[in-house]
Amino acid sequence: MSGTDNPYGSALGGQMSASANYGSAPSSAAPPSHVKDTTTANFSKDVMEESTRQPVLVDFWAPWCGPCKQLTPVLERVVDEAGGRVKLVKLNIDDHPSIPGQLGIQSIPAIVAFVDGRPVDGFMGAVPESQIKEFIDKIAGPAANDPQAEIDAALAEANQLLAAGDHQGAAQLFGFVMQVDPENATAVAGIAECMIAVGEYQRASDLLASIPDELRANAAIQAVSKKLAQHEEARLLGDPTALERELATNPDNHDARIKLAKIFNAQGRRDEAADQLLTVMRKDRTFEDDGARKQLVEFFESWGFKDPASVSGRRKLSSILFS
Repeated sequence: MSGTDNPYGSALGGQMSASANYGSAPSSAAPPSHVKDTTTANFSKDVMEESTRQPVLVDFWAPWCGPCKQLTPVLERVVDEAGGRVKLVKLNIDDHPSIPGQLGIQSIPAIVAFVDGRPVDGFMGAVPESQIKEFIDKIAGPAANDPQAEIDAALAEANQLLAAGDHQGAAQLFGFVMQVDPENATAVAGIAECMIAVGEYQRASDLLASIPDELRANAAIQAVSKKLAQHEEARLLGDPTALERELATNPDNHDARIKLAKIFNAQGRRDEAADQLLTVMRKDRTFEDDGARKQLVEFFESWGFKDPASVSGRRKLSSILFS
C-alpha cells in the first residue's frame, strides 16, 4: 500500500494525515500537540477534568507581557517534547480575568500545575528551558525511554477521545502510532472506528482489506470488521421510518423489528436496538430459531463487555431468560 493510495491518508475531512506502508519503514509525521488555549467557560473541562488523566500546566499570560513572549514558545516546545506526560493549557488573563483572580495570580507569566483537579505547584517568570524540564519531571515523573510505553499512552488517550466522540483527535493519535508501529492492530482498528463513526464506510473497508493477513485474527480488527459488516447490512434493510410505521400497525412483525434493531445499531442508538430485540424475545423466543437473542449477543460482542448498552442489555436479557 503506497502513500498515494493509502485509504486513510486524508480521511475525516482531510484532517488526518497519517500514512503507513506495510512491509517498509513508516514515513515521518509530526507528533500531536499537547498545547491548547482555554476560556473561563472551558476551564473546568480543559484543566480540572483533564488533570485527572495527566498533569495539566496552566500558563497565565497576556499579549502585552514581554516575559510571556519569551517563556511561551519554550514552554510549548518542552511540553510537546514531553510526549503527553503533561498538557499545557493557556489562559489570556485580559480576556478571562476571573480564574486568575480566584487563584490569586498577581504576576505573569505564571505557570500553575494541576493534578486530580487541584493546583499542586507552580513557578513565575521566564525561567530557563532546563528549569521547565525539571519542573515537568517533578510533576509528572522522569521521562521513560520506553517507546512501547509512549505508544500505549497514545493509544489510551486516543481511545478516550474516540469514546468521547472526538473522532478527529482520536484519528490523529491513532495515525501517529501507525507512523512508529505500522502494524499496530489497535491503531489500525481505531482508525477504522473513526472512519465508521463519520460515515466513511468504503474507506474503512479499503483499510481493513489492505492489512496483512496476520493482523486479521486480532480481536480489535475482528471487532471493527464485524461492526463494519453490521453497518453495511443495515444500509440494505430499508427505511427505518417505514419500518416504524409498519410496527405501529403490526407490532408482531418480528422481521421488521429485527431489521429496525440493526439499523438503530448502525446509527449508534444501542439501547434502542437492544430494546427492539428484547421485545421480540418477550413475544416469541422461537422466531427465526431464537434469532433475536443471537443478534443481541452479536451486538454485545461488537459493543464490548463494559459498554453501558451491553451492561443494561445483559441485565434485561437475564430477566427474560431466568424469570
